[in-house]
Amino acid sequence: MAVFTATRRRRRATGVPPVVLAFVLVPLLAETFWVFWPAIQGFYLSLTQWDGVSAPKFIGLGNYREMLGDSVFRTAVLNTVLWLVLFGGLSAVLGLGAALLLQQERRGVVFYRAALFLPVVFSLVATALVWQAMYQPDGLINKALEGVGLGSLTHAWLADQDTALYAVILPALWREIGYVMVLYLAGLKGIDPVLYEAAKVDGATRWQQFRNITMPQLSSVNAVVLSVIVIDSLRSFDVVWALTRGGPYHSSELLSTYMYSTAFQSLRLGYGSALAVVIFLLAFGVIVSYLVRAFREAD
Repeated sequence: MAVFTATRRRRRATGVPPVVLAFVLVPLLAETFWVFWPAIQGFYLSLTQWDGVSAPKFIGLGNYREMLGDSVFRTAVLNTVLWLVLFGGLSAVLGLGAALLLQQERRGVVFYRAALFLPVVFSLVATALVWQAMYQPDGLINKALEGVGLGSLTHAWLADQDTALYAVILPALWREIGYVMVLYLAGLKGIDPVLYEAAKVDGATRWQQFRNITMPQLSSVNAVVLSVIVIDSLRSFDVVWALTRGGPYHSSELLSTYMYSTAFQSLRLGYGSALAVVIFLLAFGVIVSYLVRAFREAD
C-alpha cells in the first residue's frame, strides 16, 4: 500500500498540471479551428471549380494547369517577385540604416524614432489615399518637381504602365521602414558593447566592426525581418488595390490582387484558392530556404 501511494505521488509530481495543459490545448484548438482547418479547406477548394453558390466540382489539378497558360498570372508572378526584391531589399537596408543611425541615445533621437515609426500606426488604406492625392497630375509630387525645375518629369504616375508598380511600392515602403527599424533597434540593443571596445583596441574600422560583429550578432533578427518582409510582401493588397486595383492593364497586378479579383469579382473561388496556395508556397519556400542556409552557417 505504501509503495502504491508513493507511486501515485511521484506521478502527480511529474505530471503536467491541468491548468498548464489547458493553457496549451485551448490555443492549439483555437489555432486548429481558425487557421489549420480553413487552410486545408482552401487547398481542397483549389482542386475544384466553384462559384461560391453551387456545390464545388472536383477537377483535380485543372486550376494549376490553367495557370500555365494564364498571361495575367505570369504578369502577377513577375510583379510579385519584383515587389519582393525591391520592397523587401529596400525595407531591410533602409530599416537597418535608420536603426544604426538612431541607436545612440542623444538629444532628439526619440523624436526621429517616433517619426519613422508613425506610418506603421496608420491604416494602409488611409496611407494609400494620401499618396493617391500626392500622385495626381496637380498633386504634391508633380508640383515639387516643377518647383525644382524638373517639370519635364511630371506625368500621371499611377496611370503610366511603366511607373505604376514603382509608385505603389513607395507608400508600402514608407510604412515598412519604421517597423523594420524597430526590430533592428531591439537587436542592436542586445549586442554586448565590450565586443566593439575590443575591436577598437585591435584597430578595427567601422566597416570591419559592422561586418564582423554587428551582422553576425543580428543573425536571429535577420531571420525575423526576412519572415516579416516576405509575409508583408506577399500579402500586400490594401495599398495596391486602393491606388491602382492592379492596373493599368495589369501593370501593377500582384498575386494577392489577382487572387481577390478572381475569387470575389469573377466568382471563381476555386481558381482564387489555387492562387492562394501559390502565394503560400512562395512564402514558405523563401523563408525555409533562408532559415536552412542560416542554420548551416551557424553550425
